[in-house]
Amino acid sequence: MRRVPIVPSILVALAVAAMIGLGFWQLLDRWPRKEAMLAQLAANPAKPAIAFPRTDDDALLFRRTSAMCLEPVSSTMAGAGAAGFRLIVECRTGAEGPGVIVQLGTTRDPLAKPMWKGGPVRGYISHAPGARPMIASLFDRRKQRLMLVADTPPAGLERNAAPDMSSVPNNHLGYAVQWFLFAAAAVVIYVLALRLRARKPR
Repeated sequence: MRRVPIVPSILVALAVAAMIGLGFWQLLDRWPRKEAMLAQLAANPAKPAIAFPRTDDDALLFRRTSAMCLEPVSSTMAGAGAAGFRLIVECRTGAEGPGVIVQLGTTRDPLAKPMWKGGPVRGYISHAPGARPMIASLFDRRKQRLMLVADTPPAGLERNAAPDMSSVPNNHLGYAVQWFLFAAAAVVIYVLALRLRARKPR
């Protein structure tokens, strides 16, 4: 019988311990926090309206809000599922400040360019579209930008959909299961590798 290699075994044990730790972190910390946050968000639409926030705070998602768009400075089309596309505009709100992102409405024409010169906008707070990969969002603690989803679209666009709680994912239980499976797979693969090594002639 060959001896079990010490250094590789230590490295595998450390990796398995780290994966198990990440699994418990998702299960015991991240998952309950997200459940509590979702309960708060479900109550937000019934709360009084607020001015559009100057800082990105996920606790304000789905709150009723308003803003003054002094001037649209850019626009883009983003996917809107069955509704086709949504027209999103970046607005200037003053000489200073981050401005505000407004989702004006939806259309099935990706080339549509409705005329809109800004003005007061009312609606609810949602997340602006982001380009970060899902795996990057696990470790990148920067908050996703918020967006005002308008109640009343300009001519040529359809109304935006009502607030949808399913747009806020709660995948932490799934992440926990994945880390536990990764740990189990690492153990099984390493045990099989040791058995194969033991069968080979010296």
